[in-house]
Amino acid sequence: MTTQVLPATGRWNDFATFMVPRKPGAGGCVCMAYRDARLGTPERIEHMRDECSTTPGPGVMAYVDDDVAGWCSVAPKSTYRRLMNSRTIPHLDEERDPWSIVCFVVRAGYRKRGLMHDLLDGAVEHARSSGATIIEGYPVDTDDRVDQISGYVGTVRLFEAHGFVRAQATGAHSGGARRWVMRRPGA
Repeated sequence: MTTQVLPATGRWNDFATFMVPRKPGAGGCVCMAYRDARLGTPERIEHMRDECSTTPGPGVMAYVDDDVAGWCSVAPKSTYRRLMNSRTIPHLDEERDPWSIVCFVVRAGYRKRGLMHDLLDGAVEHARSSGATIIEGYPVDTDDRVDQISGYVGTVRLFEAHGFVRAQATGAHSGGARRWVMRRPGA
C-alpha cells in the first residue's frame, strides 16, 4: 500500500468524486461548514471548485495506490467564517493568521489504516510550505473511542503525536467531549 498526501490545488475532479454529493439535488457539507454554511449546495460546490483552482487551495487529500482515500481541510484561519465568528473557539494571535486544521474525512474501506496520521502530517507540510507561522487544530479530548461523526475534528492524542501542544481549552464540544486549541509552529 502506497500512501501519498497532496494539496487539493489542481485536483478538483478528485475532490469532487470524494466530497460532492452524487445525487442531483442532494445536500452535503462539501467542506463548507466552517467556510460559509449559509451557501446552498450548488454554491458550495462552485466555491470549492474555485478554491481547488487557486493556491494554496482548501486542503490536502490522501491517495492510497492512486485512489482518493482521505481529505483534511487546512487553510488560513481567516478563510473560515465560522471560526472567525466563533464564540466557543478562542482567538489566539489572529494578527498572525494561523492556519487551521478543521476536519478529516477518510473513505469507508480505508479506515483504521492510520490515514489520519498521514493527513495530519500532509496538512502540516502543506501549511509550512505555504508560509504558515502557526498551525492549529481543534480536536476532541477523549480517551474513549470517538464516533465517526464526532471524530471528524481529530483527537488531542492524534495532534499530540504530531508535535501539537494544548494552547487553550475551548467552549466547544464534539460527541460530548471538550475540544482544545492545539498548536505548533509552522515555518
